[in-house]
Amino acid sequence: MLQSHYEAQEIRPPPPPHPSLSKFSPRGGRVSLVCDIHRCLLRSPSFFPYFMLVAFEGGGPLRALLLLLSCPLLLLLDYETKMRAMIFITFCGMRQRDAESVSRAVLPKFYLENLNLHAFAALDSAGYRAVFTAVPRVMVEHFLKEYLAVDSVVGTELRCAGEFFTGLVSPAGLVVKHRAVKEMFGDKRPDVGIGASTLHDHFMISLCKESYVITREDNAKSSAIMPRSRYPKPLVFHDGRLAFLPTPAASLAMFLWLPFGILLAVFRLFIGICLPYHLSILLGTATGIDLRVFGAAPPPSADGGGVLYVCSHRTLLDPVFLSTALRKPLTAVTYSLSKMSEIMAPIRTVRLTRDRWRDGATMQRLLAEGDLVVCPEGTTCREPYLLRFSSLFTDVADEIVPVAVDTEVGMFYGTTAGGMKWLDPIFFLMNPRPVYGIRILEKVPRQLTCAGGRTAHEVANYIQRELGASLGFECTNLTRKDKYLMLVGNDGVVKKKETKNS
Repeated sequence: MLQSHYEAQEIRPPPPPHPSLSKFSPRGGRVSLVCDIHRCLLRSPSFFPYFMLVAFEGGGPLRALLLLLSCPLLLLLDYETKMRAMIFITFCGMRQRDAESVSRAVLPKFYLENLNLHAFAALDSAGYRAVFTAVPRVMVEHFLKEYLAVDSVVGTELRCAGEFFTGLVSPAGLVVKHRAVKEMFGDKRPDVGIGASTLHDHFMISLCKESYVITREDNAKSSAIMPRSRYPKPLVFHDGRLAFLPTPAASLAMFLWLPFGILLAVFRLFIGICLPYHLSILLGTATGIDLRVFGAAPPPSADGGGVLYVCSHRTLLDPVFLSTALRKPLTAVTYSLSKMSEIMAPIRTVRLTRDRWRDGATMQRLLAEGDLVVCPEGTTCREPYLLRFSSLFTDVADEIVPVAVDTEVGMFYGTTAGGMKWLDPIFFLMNPRPVYGIRILEKVPRQLTCAGGRTAHEVANYIQRELGASLGFECTNLTRKDKYLMLVGNDGVVKKKETKNS
């Protein structure tokens, strides 16, 4: 299905005889609906940001920089040549599994944030949903089927050499939407077609019994923005480093900031490790870190032992910022921490073994020596949700202080499931103005602890609810295993290599 130069042009025809999508009224029954994701389901006028996400997250900063540098040339090209150029730069030499990982773990967040509410409502009302697009199928199929329950996705297929993409499209070429619709439906016309006000979308929706258009003005209206409460599927987990939609202008700003951001992150790390608390807070604030502390440190434990701080988990730096907020050293326990992260940590860290009894004994010993901080979710979560709390900590202490932790970033996420985790603190500290919120709640009443007759699970669930209410987050039963299975396809546990006895 080779797409002709004429069909691929971004020519805006005279006002088509198709009504606006605002005139559409949902129907019941087995109504078939066809549309495109580009400029129809998504409000974004260009698909460049999504290619940039694949290039950066799947191929690395150098590939993303090359795609950015091609922007002046892309502006001079027609639609078909531009799409082929972006596909080649983005995918040439990329492993298939890397592209699929980005499609599964990174892109859905940005697609949901740019979903057109009215277009989704129309799609959601249909009994049979088919999406036809010139965008590579690997970039959109997972999202369309998993989040929007689309029945059929027809997108451009890419050539592969073994496990790698060549950057070339298949011999069939870019998908020509009206031809693909004819091939799928034959003589039976789809009931409803939705498209943008471009010539090749006009050809596609003209094949339908009813047709509607979405203009750029429609996509720009605030009423078209999809609120989080209307997401077709909750967005709990996602991965990737970029925290913004990388349009050409935003990508240029990021690359210009990058050299300075790396130096700034190293300096912030240095002052956090080497300087006393009052100086590190002063200099950290001067460099743009916004540490917001609410509440006060609890009084010392009555039995002379340490206090157990139970935190919601946003980044690996949670215990560090809590220690800074309290202006006293703490010991953090963790299940997994890279050797580099241990070296960079300005506070003491102790690894747990996932053996409940051994870990409980370790935590009791550490509490006898001083204050201890634990993140019972076992992994980080970026969105406003709390994962299920492990009940291990409830058996080892009666002096429990919940701490609600939240972060805000504008450029880079300081967490990852599939990348190099030792870089997490660096990426967080590379943000121009990162925000860390620490809210120290009241100590858990003794009658609500295990010493007061409560079960371990009751205590853990109570603290999760208290932290959720303080943060405005939703409590879930999801676990670390759920997160890693969804994002990277494993349980997130690094197994040690067995050694043979000599």
